Amino acid sequence: MADLILLDARVEDAAHPCDIVVTDGRITGLGDAPPGLTSDLEIDCAGRVVVPAFVEPHLHLDKALLDGVRANPDGTLAGAISVTGALKAGFTRDDVRDRARRVIESALLNGTTVIRAHPDVDPIAGLLGVEVLLELRGEYAHALDLQIVAFPQEGVLRSPGTEKLLRGALAAGADVIGGCTYNEATLDDCRAQVELVLDLAVEHGVPADLHADFGDDASDPRYALAEFIAAQTARRGLGGRVALGHMTSLAGRPPAERARATAALADAGVAVVPLPATDLHLGGRNDKAAIRRGVAPVRELWDAGVVTACSSNNIRNAFTPYGTVDQLDTALLLAQTGHLSGADDLGRVLRMVTHEAARVVGIADDYGVRLGARADLLVLDTTSYDDIVLDRPERAYVIKAGRVVARSIRTRELLGP
Repeated sequence: MADLILLDARVEDAAHPCDIVVTDGRITGLGDAPPGLTSDLEIDCAGRVVVPAFVEPHLHLDKALLDGVRANPDGTLAGAISVTGALKAGFTRDDVRDRARRVIESALLNGTTVIRAHPDVDPIAGLLGVEVLLELRGEYAHALDLQIVAFPQEGVLRSPGTEKLLRGALAAGADVIGGCTYNEATLDDCRAQVELVLDLAVEHGVPADLHADFGDDASDPRYALAEFIAAQTARRGLGGRVALGHMTSLAGRPPAERARATAALADAGVAVVPLPATDLHLGGRNDKAAIRRGVAPVRELWDAGVVTACSSNNIRNAFTPYGTVDQLDTALLLAQTGHLSGADDLGRVLRMVTHEAARVVGIADDYGVRLGARADLLVLDTTSYDDIVLDRPERAYVIKAGRVVARSIRTRELLGP
C-alpha cells in the first residue's frame, strides 16, 4: 500500500514519463508502478513535469507587508533600515504572526515547502520575531519546513545587547546564526562582527547566513568583505555551512578583483544568494546617469564553482515594495537582469530555486525526485521542462512528504467570434 502514486509524470528534464510511488513520505518507486499496487491517492500527471518543491533560502517574514503602513522615504538601503527600525518598535505578536502567516500561505500555494527566514534580533524587536516564527514552525510543520535565522539587522557592535539576544535566539530554537556585516561603524568592527558570528556558528554547531557586500560598489571597504569572510570560514572549517545574501557590490569591482573574490568563495565553500527584486530596487539611488542596477554576477559565480541560489528576500516593504513569494517570478527576474537565456542557462536558474537552494539550506542529501528522497514534490501544469522559468506554469499539486498540501486549478479558454 502506497501513500501516493503520480502516474505518467515527467521527472524534471527526463526524456520519457514514469510513475512515482511514495510510501511513508518517501519516494520508493520510479518507473512503472507495480501492477495491483494500491495507494491512498493517485494523480494522473498526463505527462506533466514534476520537480522538487521550491526552496526559499532567504526571506524576511517578520517584516513583510509593511509598505502599506509606511513606505521607504528615499528608496535607499539606509532609508529602508531607518523606516523599518521605527516600525519594529510597534510590532506586536499578533501583527507579526498575521503578516508572516499570509506570506507562508502564499509561498505554499506557489510551490515552496522550505523557507529559511531571517527575523530581526536586536534591542528594538528583541526576540519577538524568533518567538512568533517558532510558533508558526509548529503550526505549518505538516506543509513546510521553516528554518529560523537569528538576524542582527541593526548590527552587533553598534547595537549593544545584540550578542546576548543572538545567543538567546539560538537557545530558544533558532536554527542558523545570521549577520549583517556592513552595518557597523568601522571596517574593523565589520570584521569583528564576521568573526563573532562565525564563532557562534562553531560554538552552537549551526550554519551561518550573513547579509554581506550590499552596495553599489566596493569604494567603502565595509562592502568588500567577500575574501575576508571566505578566509574566516576556511579557518573555522565551516565550508558548506556559510551563505551570503545580496553580494551586490561584487558586480562593481574590477574583473581581476571579482575573479579573486569568487575563487575565494568557491575554495572556502561559501554560497551566495542574490536577491534580485531588492537588489534592483535599492541599487543606484544616487546615480545621476548610467544608473547601476546591482545584482551579483551570477555567471561568474557559476564559472567559479560557487553554490548560487536566489530568493525573494522581502515582500512588499521598505526594502522591496513588490513580491508574491513566487520563486519562478524571482528566477525569471534574475535571468532577465543577469543576461541569462537559452535552455541551458534557464535550466541552471531553475536549479537555483530547487537543488542549489536546497544545498544552501543544508537539505540536499534528502532532496530531489529520486529514490529514497523525501517526497517534497511539485506537479507543474506543463509538459515542457525547458519553458518552466519562461512560462511560470500553475502549481497543480504541491506535495509535502507525500501529502498534497496545496493545489491550483486554472482554466483559460479562447472563444470564437
